[in-house]
Amino acid sequence: MNKFLSIGLSAILLLLFNSCVKNPVTGQRDFMLMSKEQEIAMGQQSDPDIVNQFGLYEDKKLQQFIQDKGQQMAAISHRPDIKYEFKIVDSPVVNAFAVPGGYVYFTRGIMAYFNNEAQFAGVLGHETGHITARHSAKQYSKSVIAQLGLVVGMVVSPQLAQYGELAQEGVGLLFLKFGRDAERQADELGVEYSTKIGYNAQYMGDFFNTLDRMGKQSDAESVPTFLSTHPDPANRFETVHKLAAEWQKKLNLTTADLKVNRNAYLKLIDGIVYGEDPKQGFVEANTFYHPVMKFQHPVPKGWLVQNSPQQLQMSPTNGKALMVLSLAPVKSLAEAAQQVVEKNQLKVVESKNLLVNGLTAVAIVADQQQQSPPQPSQQQTQAQPAVRALIYLIEYGGNIYNLMGISAATDFSTYYPTFNSTMNNFRELTDQAKINKKPDRIRIKTVRKQGTLAEAFKDYKVKEDKMKELAILNGMELKDKVSPGLLIKVFEK
Repeated sequence: MNKFLSIGLSAILLLLFNSCVKNPVTGQRDFMLMSKEQEIAMGQQSDPDIVNQFGLYEDKKLQQFIQDKGQQMAAISHRPDIKYEFKIVDSPVVNAFAVPGGYVYFTRGIMAYFNNEAQFAGVLGHETGHITARHSAKQYSKSVIAQLGLVVGMVVSPQLAQYGELAQEGVGLLFLKFGRDAERQADELGVEYSTKIGYNAQYMGDFFNTLDRMGKQSDAESVPTFLSTHPDPANRFETVHKLAAEWQKKLNLTTADLKVNRNAYLKLIDGIVYGEDPKQGFVEANTFYHPVMKFQHPVPKGWLVQNSPQQLQMSPTNGKALMVLSLAPVKSLAEAAQQVVEKNQLKVVESKNLLVNGLTAVAIVADQQQQSPPQPSQQQTQAQPAVRALIYLIEYGGNIYNLMGISAATDFSTYYPTFNSTMNNFRELTDQAKINKKPDRIRIKTVRKQGTLAEAFKDYKVKEDKMKELAILNGMELKDKVSPGLLIKVFEK
């Protein structure tokens, strides 16, 4: 035992010794298990997963804008030798993130909250900085080391998350959180890079204030993801303003030399979808509606919902169950049933044909086995059901809809009534009001007369309950004075 332990420790020490590489930003040597080539390959492999998970926002002007500004920034960065890609994904969540290998993503949600190009450029530089300083690659290396020697001890039994496909390597990279040192360095690089491509980086600090106000105004579940995944020191605003002044001095620039481009940016985002887009499906009064595919089904009261172009996931807050709705990639119920059983290595307990609100369907109860460790008195391992699933495959509109309700076998009887009720109430959507539901869009309007922001909103018939949200979206206070000709954001269908 000691011999093997000694060999293992020696191997880890050798790994640590041979895995220190020069950081492109600091010039110091960092511990890194991932080579530049592996980092690039990981980004290339992750990108399709991320695009599939969120979808790209369909606006050629915005996509060209982020690509053009991103490439300018990449050219003056500490790693101009790698190929960068910059994309806007179709998500209402306020977030921006980067993965190893040069891939940077902004959500349409965060694009709606910028009030000028300078704010956008600061955050773009921040995310580019995560790549140039190899923060994601460094976090990955640390997580691998943390797991050394623990692989054998990992739980082999399937987790509910596998059914939701939450463990994809590419999407999983988004959840690597950085420490305050890495975030501070990314802020510094955001200031440096945005200043070098001609923007006033002080506005980056103003944007952090906007997000902070958004978080305080909303409930805990609505805090901007960009804040929750990017630790926010109390003095971040002051730090960014100080850094911006230092870089202006270093580059011998004045404020007059640097761009803000408020009106140009606001005109660029005129018409951007804000919040959930109904065409991707929406929840209203505990019912999920999909206007494009024209179906509906209940959502259990109090369950959390996560919707993406590939699947809908629903789960109770305790995480003990999961329901997933997706499309089967085949066109017959028999094929779909065979595929779902084989793909998830299930053992069918019961199967029957039935009608669900006039739609042909197959219902399956199945188990996935967990191998229990042999006991001293046993010579043979026994198989015990770890997870039990209720699966409904429903034929509708030329598609096969796969609804899966999954829980631990011991909890299945508790969740079965909820699974069964949800699946048996899958039906055609015929309500034209739901089918024709339009998203909120940001429209850029011109202030008509002297007054306050609140008065300008009233002039455009903004509802009282939307004014605080819109004030934050505009980076202003309702009592702020506005003058004729100023551009502001309002909501329209």
